[in-house]
Amino acid sequence: MNLQAIRVIYRSEMLRAWNTLFQTLASPVISTSLYFVVFGGAIGSRIQTIDGVEYGLFIVPGLTMLTLLTQSISNASFAIYFPKFTGTIYEILSAPLSFYEALIGYVGAAASKSFIIGVIILMTASLFVDLRIEHPLWMLTFLLLTCITFSLFGFIIGLWADNFEKLQIIPILVITPLVFLGGSFYSISMLPPVWQTVTLFNPVVYLVSGFRWSFFEVADVNVWVSLAMILIFLALCLIVVSWMFKTGYKLKE
Repeated sequence: MNLQAIRVIYRSEMLRAWNTLFQTLASPVISTSLYFVVFGGAIGSRIQTIDGVEYGLFIVPGLTMLTLLTQSISNASFAIYFPKFTGTIYEILSAPLSFYEALIGYVGAAASKSFIIGVIILMTASLFVDLRIEHPLWMLTFLLLTCITFSLFGFIIGLWADNFEKLQIIPILVITPLVFLGGSFYSISMLPPVWQTVTLFNPVVYLVSGFRWSFFEVADVNVWVSLAMILIFLALCLIVVSWMFKTGYKLKE
């Protein structure tokens, strides 16, 4: 294991985030505050509780997941796309390091940035509501697994994309709608039975449900099912990334 190479890639990506620190941190804080004003204030005054949890508290896990998924994908996709765009990717491919080592460096940095943002969102949320976490270890587990998994997914998007527009297609047209329709701001039990069944095909439901359970012990699906689903998606992302590197897909054109 080439630890020095991993450290160089990781530090380079973290320094890039440090150089845009205000933008990196200010955006999620402002967005979280606005969501609480709109959803927590306006809608929360009409929906008092869901499953015995105050609405302002209920939306915290979904709001965190919304930002985590988009940030993880954008951080990782841009991190690998930019070397492709500038041509420096060939220096990485010819360097004495395996694709696993490059993957750990890039995805590790993207996941770290997303994890920090997730913690900041929770700290911001605690300014608006009396936030409680029933199972802190489970919360950290879901938080970390989500950051790693969707950073891997973003890495795949970055390898696949051949222009800046494609970097935004999946996050905007797929991920964001799935998050909003995945029970982020409501319980799927509030839907008609047919739509409850349809919603269960949305993978984000399992992420939000498991994460919410760690806070309030309230979930739309069993927490073990949620954990299994994210581990399956993590494994699929690893398989796809491995195939893309071994075949040189979008790398050796």
